[in-house]
Amino acid sequence: MTQTLPASQAVSVELPALPALVVGRVHHIRHVPFRRAFGNRHYQWLIDLDEPLDLPTWLGPVASFRPEDHLSGPSTLPELKANVLRCLERDGIPTEGVTRVVALTHARVLGHVFDPMTAYWCLTAAGELRGVVVEVHNTYGGRHAYAVRPDSRGAASVDKDFYVSPFNDTTGEYAIRFHLDAERVSVAIRLHRDAELVFTAVVEGRLVPGTPRSVVATVARHPFMPQQVTALIRMHGIRLWARRLPVHPRPAESLETVR
Repeated sequence: MTQTLPASQAVSVELPALPALVVGRVHHIRHVPFRRAFGNRHYQWLIDLDEPLDLPTWLGPVASFRPEDHLSGPSTLPELKANVLRCLERDGIPTEGVTRVVALTHARVLGHVFDPMTAYWCLTAAGELRGVVVEVHNTYGGRHAYAVRPDSRGAASVDKDFYVSPFNDTTGEYAIRFHLDAERVSVAIRLHRDAELVFTAVVEGRLVPGTPRSVVATVARHPFMPQQVTALIRMHGIRLWARRLPVHPRPAESLETVR
């Protein structure tokens, strides 16, 4: 299920200078069958797919972006941008006039990246939002893309149809709320099943110019961020398993392919 807006409700986005760091926190809350919540400090990148990271070579080990880490594994940024637009078109969201795709994503650190969620805002030259593609990765090597068109409040919904966690099956509906302006970014995802709130995940942060100085300071405060993400997901999975939360078998799946 994808939301469609009439032209009169078009949403405009005010963007900062890019690339930028998004420095803040990530929160996870499991609501049923028992409540478990955790949060940790976090940073990601906000980048324009037409403008790759332009940092000194010596920062490459702690901040490199590779298109092949996303969607169907394209080799170039223009191909990744084209794949994002195909995701919109696949789900019936018009891409006419889209000139800019801005991604909230992790960069590689020491060659490693794990991106549970990447969001791609698809914009016209005037800053009008046409749609957002949310790419989800699981820890089994699978990935999937959802395309939505947020309303004037940044809200959208889409049916869940991808296996992410062994503690949730592929049923339910995601309610998603996006926020992007020149100072702050956030994506909040709530999973509902049978009118019950099951799970909430929120990533949010303030925008920091992606200068060499700010990159060094951010990496020093939050070292090995992708490695931390991978380790925390597995650690919390073990804790849920230890509390005997039921495990749902993983269905056969393949990498998301966008053609």
